[in-house]
Amino acid sequence: MTPTSVHPVVREVTERIAERSSATRREYLERIRAAKRTEPARANMACSNLAHGFAAISGTDRESVKGLVRPGVAIVSAYNDMLSAHKPYAEFPDWIKEAARHEGGVAQFAGGVPAMCDGITQGRDGMELSMFSRDVIAMATGVALSHEMFDSALLLGICDKIVPGLLIGGLTFGHLPITLVPAGPMPSGLPNGEKSRIRQLFAEGKATREELLEAESASYHSPGTCTFYGTANSNQLVVEMMGLHLPGSTFVPPGTPLRRALTEEAARNAVRAAKSEEAPSIGEIIDERAIVNGVVALLATGGSTNHTMHLPAVASAAGIQLTWDDFSDLSSVVPLLGSVYPNGSADINHFTAAGGVQTLVSELLEAGLVHPDVRTVAGDGLERYRQQPFLEDGELIWREGPARSLDTSVLRGVSEPFDTEGGLRVLEGNLGRSVMKVSAVKQQHRSVTAQARIFDDQEQFKAAFQADELNRDVVVVVRNQGPQANGMPELHGLSPGLGVLQDRGYQVALVTDGRMSGASGKIPSAIQVTPEASAGGRLARLRDGDVLRVDGEQGTLEALVPDDELAAREPAAPTALHQFGTGRELFATFRQAVGRADQGASVFPTPEQQTQAQQQSRDEISA
Repeated sequence: MTPTSVHPVVREVTERIAERSSATRREYLERIRAAKRTEPARANMACSNLAHGFAAISGTDRESVKGLVRPGVAIVSAYNDMLSAHKPYAEFPDWIKEAARHEGGVAQFAGGVPAMCDGITQGRDGMELSMFSRDVIAMATGVALSHEMFDSALLLGICDKIVPGLLIGGLTFGHLPITLVPAGPMPSGLPNGEKSRIRQLFAEGKATREELLEAESASYHSPGTCTFYGTANSNQLVVEMMGLHLPGSTFVPPGTPLRRALTEEAARNAVRAAKSEEAPSIGEIIDERAIVNGVVALLATGGSTNHTMHLPAVASAAGIQLTWDDFSDLSSVVPLLGSVYPNGSADINHFTAAGGVQTLVSELLEAGLVHPDVRTVAGDGLERYRQQPFLEDGELIWREGPARSLDTSVLRGVSEPFDTEGGLRVLEGNLGRSVMKVSAVKQQHRSVTAQARIFDDQEQFKAAFQADELNRDVVVVVRNQGPQANGMPELHGLSPGLGVLQDRGYQVALVTDGRMSGASGKIPSAIQVTPEASAGGRLARLRDGDVLRVDGEQGTLEALVPDDELAAREPAAPTALHQFGTGRELFATFRQAVGRADQGASVFPTPEQQTQAQQQSRDEISA
């Protein structure tokens, strides 16, 4: 039974989000409701415009578009055949078009969006474009939907920056019913713990490149999403919890009859939503309650810290103002229920076998930790997401999923959690604010006080590690890695060396204005420090030998240096600030316009900034 009341802290956080967002959310809803239509969107087009819209179509779909009766469904896809997670999307458009046709609609491939792989670009120059790619994807989604030919949309994407970008773009067309369509994870391969072990051996010179490549290719080995619980799988779980996937569709593997059946049902559902005046649009589904439900699910499973930037940016696109304090306060009451690598040894397939999303939803609903009274693409109420899809005699049906975990080593109930609090801490002190993912860090390693060693990029750290200069208790500081400096690349190249130092018995921590994201592991890492060094942050004033305290238990990040001394120091000039080359010049404007990490690290204005700009414009007109 679902309780009638929501946990008081969850309720209080939701209410304060709604209060601080009241003006910007109201403006957003007024805008999307004004854009809603009861007839097909293309009905008011001039003949020339409409003719361009069906010139490339043949057969019955051409007549459907021309006839201005059947609703139009946009397909926006992040397909490419280089990314394992996105390769399965090659077949989806044909399935969707056929299913939409039979349901009385017409689907068109409206546009593709870029999809880069952080796994491929990790440690390479291209990684400096990764974070900005989210906002490029949002713009590309907007371009695809801007033709006004469509009455609903299906967004196909999975990984890292791709899903948040699709969501931001989709929310700018928030009057449309929009469903996200997943593709599912690859089969389990080499256990993640073994892969990590071989990476550390390679970092120490005890494994060959051939051995490392063999381990990596045994981990990432087929079409489908990588199976560790990084940003990609965090994306998928959060989106389902926010009601934008069909129930239970998130972790169904590609290449299976059930995956195809769910994709076809998503198309049919999109046509039904386009025909119904009662179906909620994406802008109505994504309200304060849905955002909080997404944050709670992330915390309860120890998901990716990237979402401390992505979810504020997504919320902002819907006129909602989400802060790191909201994450922190929710984390204090949301227990950790999942143990999936890097928080444990299991992978996402093991999580699904243990009960997966259905069990998680049941546990959180019954504990009052999520809002049950939300709108979703499957109808009203989060209760629907307790259900699991099956094929029965070739027909897609839903049955109640397991209410309790089938494997408590991977997924637990609220009464017996892995930890009484969520997997995230917000750290504050005289160095600024940062976040730490503590769910993968053993308690004895969560607080470190030691002398700092300062670096300006990963390569400097690796050189010092290989020269045996770091065999001591140390707080490694890697600065000038924020969004305004070089695009905020992920810094997973640090992990093997830091892990070796910790295994040698040293107390080790990392402080950076860059990212470590969903694959961050056993090292206490104060990441996404804001203000960043290149924007006046105090990281730029640190020196080798300064004593730093990084405390994930108490939530502190500080230099044990007198404030007047720290303030009087000249900021160090960055030694590795890349400006141009290998595509970076295309993103120079992004670096100048991007916002702070704790506001989403976006080039798009926040709701407050939009309101201020509109008021300034009105004032100028009045004057």
